[in-house]
Amino acid sequence: MNIQKTLFAAMMLAGASAVYAANPKPFTVPEVASWKGGDGSFVPAAASTRIVADPKKPEVIEIARQLGQDYTTLTGTELPVVAEKAKKGDISLQLKKAKKGENNESYTIEVTPKGVVLSAPTAEGLYWATRTLLQMTENSESGLALPVGTINDAPQYAWRGFLLDTGRKFIPLDYIYALINTMSYYKMNTLHIHLNDNAFPYYFDNDWDKTPWGFRMESDKFPGLTSRDGSYTKQEFRDLIKYAKSKGIEILPEFDIPAHSLAFTQYIPEIASTGRNGRDHLDITNPKTYEFIDTLLAEYIGGDDPVFSGPLFHIGTDEYQGDSLTMEQFRGFTDYYIKYVEKLGKKPVIWGSLTHAKGQTPVQSDNVLMYAWSNGYANPRDMIDQGYELISIPDGWTYIVPSAGYYYDYLNTKALYENWTPATIGNITFSADTAKQKIRGGMFAVWNDHPNNGLTVKDIAHRVKHALPTMAAKTWSANEVSVPYDEFIARSSKMVEAPGVNFLSRQGTPGEVSEVLALDVVKPGSKLPLEEIGYDYTVEFTIDGANEAKGTKLFEGPNSTFWLSDPIEGKLGYSREGHLNTFRYDVRPGEKLNVKITGDNKGTKLYVNGKLIDDMNIRWVSYNMKNKMAQVRTLVFPLAQTGKFNSKITNLKVTNAIK
Repeated sequence: MNIQKTLFAAMMLAGASAVYAANPKPFTVPEVASWKGGDGSFVPAAASTRIVADPKKPEVIEIARQLGQDYTTLTGTELPVVAEKAKKGDISLQLKKAKKGENNESYTIEVTPKGVVLSAPTAEGLYWATRTLLQMTENSESGLALPVGTINDAPQYAWRGFLLDTGRKFIPLDYIYALINTMSYYKMNTLHIHLNDNAFPYYFDNDWDKTPWGFRMESDKFPGLTSRDGSYTKQEFRDLIKYAKSKGIEILPEFDIPAHSLAFTQYIPEIASTGRNGRDHLDITNPKTYEFIDTLLAEYIGGDDPVFSGPLFHIGTDEYQGDSLTMEQFRGFTDYYIKYVEKLGKKPVIWGSLTHAKGQTPVQSDNVLMYAWSNGYANPRDMIDQGYELISIPDGWTYIVPSAGYYYDYLNTKALYENWTPATIGNITFSADTAKQKIRGGMFAVWNDHPNNGLTVKDIAHRVKHALPTMAAKTWSANEVSVPYDEFIARSSKMVEAPGVNFLSRQGTPGEVSEVLALDVVKPGSKLPLEEIGYDYTVEFTIDGANEAKGTKLFEGPNSTFWLSDPIEGKLGYSREGHLNTFRYDVRPGEKLNVKITGDNKGTKLYVNGKLIDDMNIRWVSYNMKNKMAQVRTLVFPLAQTGKFNSKITNLKVTNAIK
């Protein structure tokens, strides 16, 4: 009898543990530091759930407003935002008193069957809590349900960033705004915008006058300096900084000097170096160089209403070449501009170069952030000993140079996820204590070394989205990541870029091949329900050919055109961002054809009647018999509008396979 009772009790306990098993940690990117799972869930309901903020705290009301807007965008369910006392069934946002030594980005989320409370010691932490709540909603396996449990979270590193090279390739603001939203969704908090640079002359007949350069800011002091192929007005940049700040992101502008400075030496030739360095090096012995740079920097970071209103400014200082005397002069130049930027009210940021530029001339380290990118240029141990606070951006781990043949085309996310944190710079890994005290954080970069190579902004965005979840995880959680890499990639790749952001034009269901558009007849001059379709796609249709003038469009979108008869040869082709790619096929009157176009992040293929006609993959072009540059021929397919064609287009079918 006692045995039977014992068995019965054991069965009851087993049943209870099955019924009341704690909820597993929800999947988010980055993953939360601490999760205590409860039982059951809370489902916000449009009829009863409100997002509630303290009426006395306008910063909390603004965060609540953003949460409400993003929640509606993400789910289609509208939850009213109110500034009053919370009730049962609400999502409440609260600022709490900070504990001694508490991380200012920390936050807590408490989910109960009766509602949700988000709390943090700062508005910054509270905003990150809302990003976690949105990701919990997106990744919920049961509709809008939020698992009952408690999250306590804070980042391991304060600096979690990305660098975008706009100097060599102009990046329109629509992508930068989308990028800010995406970075914010993944709790990345620093966007470094590299605003000037130049290409390598050996791709341009070794002629500096033919070598592309870029300076991307409107200038009143030097109006001819601004690039004609794309730039930002001062007000646009002010607005960008303000918007980013509302999303928890600091914009870090950079003017790269005294190397990478062809934009400046083309404008004022007499300040160019006359040594073996080349004309993209400033003459740092010339007083006119200092006059020009002083005036230029003051235009953007000086005055009562600076264009660059954030607390930081990056002055470049990387890869300047020369003999020992030149390196002493370079050290003096670096020290001068550290102090000059500081005098104008900014904390200076520099590229690490002081191992490469050995010398006796002192360079200020107090209140200076240094990017640790190459141990040969700046040994991080020595830089820490000299008093610099480091940002970990090691080139061999975190540099993307798209389709260049060196560094990474796409980051090695597996190696990063399993083996890297900001404590690893090159081949040196610092102790946890040293990293905590001396390494502010980490970041990755996209360098557009090869301008005019056909790479599009969409291609850059594809590489950024591929890397960003991993870098977000490793700069927030560092060694504390617990989700296996394969699971992490499989799940994070299905997540949206951010609520309301689909810059990659992904349609359908991630992980599946989805038919996203089908039309029996495609009428000329008509609007279609999709603007464009991103990688990997198939666009297929039947065409009854007719006479078409050169320059006849078949499909057009906001970023590209697909030609039924291209403007030059009258063949099938496509153009985007100033590049025309023509297939080796022209549709002739009277022909009835099945046409299929497939596109991915490597190139674009044309099939006619089931036969591969052209594979527009990456093509390598030789310069000076030894240097090669890729020609990228990808296409995010345009679908917003049809052209005014004479041919008959039927049986349009568009599919998207989102990996």
